Order: sequence, then structure tokens, then C-alpha cells
Amino acid sequence: MSPQPASPASLAVAGAKAPVAVESSPAQYLTFLLGGEMFAVGILNIKEIIEYGSVTEIPMVPPFIRGVINLRGAVVPVIDLASRFGGKRSEISRRTCIVIIELAENDERQDIGVVVDAVSEVLEIPATEIEPPPSFGARIRADFIKGMGKVNGKFVILLEVDKVLSVDEIASLSQLGNEGGTDVSTGGAPSA
Repeated sequence: MSPQPASPASLAVAGAKAPVAVESSPAQYLTFLLGGEMFAVGILNIKEIIEYGSVTEIPMVPPFIRGVINLRGAVVPVIDLASRFGGKRSEISRRTCIVIIELAENDERQDIGVVVDAVSEVLEIPATEIEPPPSFGARIRADFIKGMGKVNGKFVILLEVDKVLSVDEIASLSQLGNEGGTDVSTGGAPSA
């Protein structure tokens, strides 16, 4: 029996390091349902998932801001993603969750809760299975989409959380909402 070439697994066991292609290694994403569509967020941004509970409403904010919650003594704003994407507010059901996402901006960390219809699962999506975002046809802004992940023959919209939950943009939209009486979720068109 002639010796077989060492497989990457046997190299790892023997202590030798096999070359690793970082770009092709699968990234983990938390998938969730929102308005019947599947979305995903990189797992490294997720702090925790909590049951939808008491959210304190705040007056004079855009409609996509549900309010704030008390998370172990910290005040965390809660964003309704369906409304943020220009749709109507999410209907709260027993499967509705708040996903706590940590954003890093200018050496500061900010936790933001997002309301989702239901959390699905954590998936590994290889970079080779991610297509660029579509230039048209999506129901949300193109800059909110990091890419389109292919999972079991279906597309999952990978969100660019830094854009979707941009603290600066949300703050400026809050200012607009306070000044002009416009519906900022529709891009400033007067609300009906």
C-alpha cells in the first residue's frame, strides 16, 4: 500500500498548518423573517435575542423607532425594521423578537434593538454563494443590502447593519420629523 498524500485534516491533527483562504471561508449569519422575506445579519454584530416585551414609546420620533427598552440598566433604542424599510409597522405576535445588535462607530459602541417577525437560524454562507446586491427591484434601499446569499436555492438578503442602523442618519431623520411634520419613512413625503 503506497503512502497517500496528507489531507488538510491530517495536517491539522499533526500540528502543521494548511493555507486558509479567508475570503472563501463561510461567514455565519443570523437569519430572520420580516414581512415574509428572509433577511440575515452577520453573527458578529449580534449581542442577544430577546422576547418582545415592554417598549417605552417616545414622542416626536420617526415611525420606524418603536421606542426604548431597559436592558440590564441600559437604555436601548428599538427600531422596527419593516417600517425602516418603508413598509408598515410590524404586527406583534408571539414569535416577534428583538434582536440586540452592537454597532461600533468612532470607538463608541451602541446597542440597538431591531424588531423582527421571527428568528430562523444561524447559517454559514460561503463568500462564493453571495451575489452583489441588485441595482433595482428590491423593496429596500440598495445601500442597506450587503449582498444576496444563496441558501438551498433561495436568496437571503444580507443586511449592511452599519447603514440600516446608522445612528447619525436616524438622529438626522428624528430632527427632520420634529421640524417638518413629514413622514420620514417615506423619504419626506407628507403622511396620509
